Amino acid sequence: MPAPNLQLPELESTLRDEGFAFVRANDIHALLVEYGLEDWDGFAASWERLGVDRYMADGGRYRRRRHATFLLSDGQVTRRRHQPHYQSRDYNEMNGGIERWFRPIEPETGAHPALVAVLRTMYKLATDLTPPDSVPEAWHTEVHQFRIEASGDEAGKPTPEGLHRDGVDWVIVLMVRRENIASGDTTIHNLQREEVGAFTLAEPLDAAIVDDNRVYHGVTPVRALDATQPAFRDVLVVTLRRQ
Repeated sequence: MPAPNLQLPELESTLRDEGFAFVRANDIHALLVEYGLEDWDGFAASWERLGVDRYMADGGRYRRRRHATFLLSDGQVTRRRHQPHYQSRDYNEMNGGIERWFRPIEPETGAHPALVAVLRTMYKLATDLTPPDSVPEAWHTEVHQFRIEASGDEAGKPTPEGLHRDGVDWVIVLMVRRENIASGDTTIHNLQREEVGAFTLAEPLDAAIVDDNRVYHGVTPVRALDATQPAFRDVLVVTLRRQ
């Protein structure tokens, strides 16, 4: 892996100025190592054990996922009792407005050093970039493991709701694995819905970090390169919200 050249203050400056950042794998790896990253391959293997998302309003069965909720405070990562994921229809017109109970993230995955490193890194970024008088005692944090599958001529939709915001403060989307797929391109738009950025999370650990109060994001559908072989896009999504 090439030597990293992005330092935390530079990343924070980009997020402060632009409201989003595309971070290459070698740079995010270096940041995560500072917060205890270990055994990335073991962590990534847990994507083989996700459950089908049965809440898709379009009737699709192309998304698999697990979900967990944490509280992040100074030096503490605390997993909360399993609870539903809820978004209002203001933020998710397609699948919002109901409590969605997904399979919980497995205990060993929820405590894995790779995930804890991501959570600690996001806590640092969110806290540094929030005005001191607005920093919460603890950040309400949701973690989602996603697999989007494409089969035959059928596309998989990483963001079936289209261009959207999540109704939180901060979001990180971290690439875990791409297998036999084309597209899956990320676009970033300002609050006037004008495109201000576009990139592809192509390598494991490529990351998109967004200030959800300032930008929209979306991802184009993925299609199988070889329709006879498994095709999927695995990502980790972590959101932080002030309580």
